Amino acid sequence: MAEDATWLLVDTQKKIIQVKQGKHILESFDKISIGRKGANYKQRSGDDITPLGNYKIAYINDQSNFRVFFGLNYPSVYDAELALIDKRISVLEFQEIKQAHESNSLPPQNTVLGGYIGIHGIGQGDKKVHGIFDWTQGCVAVSNPQIDKLSKWIYQGMRVQIK
Repeated sequence: MAEDATWLLVDTQKKIIQVKQGKHILESFDKISIGRKGANYKQRSGDDITPLGNYKIAYINDQSNFRVFFGLNYPSVYDAELALIDKRISVLEFQEIKQAHESNSLPPQNTVLGGYIGIHGIGQGDKKVHGIFDWTQGCVAVSNPQIDKLSKWIYQGMRVQIK
């Protein structure tokens, strides 16, 4: 990856997203909301956990109910390795996930690990809840004005670290 490439740091403890270039912070967005059950290594679909790890922006949906949806290439190979060790996914599913990452395509979104994890706005959601409560099913949410501002930085393939 180029040293000067911009990337996103999602800090689930501080509840901020930083747009970074190397170590420099270019822009920061606060009062983010994450999964209802916090952030951790995601175990399965429907666990309401925001996955920790390193991902990339795999696709952009600007027709989303959440205003804009920046889909991540979750599950990562690491997520899949943990699930394979725990026998939550099959060897074939692991191989499909690994192959998707090697070819820079979206990994299967329908395994027990779940999918459709991303960064999005709140769309028509309750503005009073956002930023006060963690309300997503595992995604990272920002306000609609924030997602509009964040959109100018995002590109397909952009690195995203969730910690």
